[in-house]
Amino acid sequence: MAHPTDLRDLFFAFFRASNFSYGGGSAMIPLMQTEIVQKYKWLDDAEFADVLAIVNSLPAPIGPKIAGAVGYRVAGWLGAFVAVTATFLPTALIMILLGSLILSFADSPHLQAMLRGVRPVVVVLLAQTALSMGRKALRDKAAWLIALTALACMLFLPWVHPAFLILAAMLLGFAMRVFR
Repeated sequence: MAHPTDLRDLFFAFFRASNFSYGGGSAMIPLMQTEIVQKYKWLDDAEFADVLAIVNSLPAPIGPKIAGAVGYRVAGWLGAFVAVTATFLPTALIMILLGSLILSFADSPHLQAMLRGVRPVVVVLLAQTALSMGRKALRDKAAWLIALTALACMLFLPWVHPAFLILAAMLLGFAMRVFR
């Protein structure tokens, strides 16, 4: 049975990560990593990277997928429900209640200036998360080979969907383990 403290912590961790991120799902990842790995220690960096890789191979937005996986691990199905709800319910309610007000300011020079200011911070947060995960994930030649191949595909074959890269890397990792 899920402990009430775990459910409360799950809700507030994913509420913060979801509602204080800007720039879509990928911008949420560093905030989720901070909550999941550093603050609550539900996962370590390597486990977080594994969860991120697995959920990236599934359809749907990244935030609720990470929330569901971590919530389930911490507190079962109820934990998954609480964590997923925390990622989208507050934002959905704000959009429903304040949507027309937000749209009336969309072209505001002040709002545009604030958005220009926050975008570089999002880039830095994503880079910091990538470096942190890279230190844990890129520990041998095989991992580097897979990473560099994926990077080359992303740069030179932009029509290849990232989901196919993730699936191919999963299968390659499995094959390398089985045929070792």
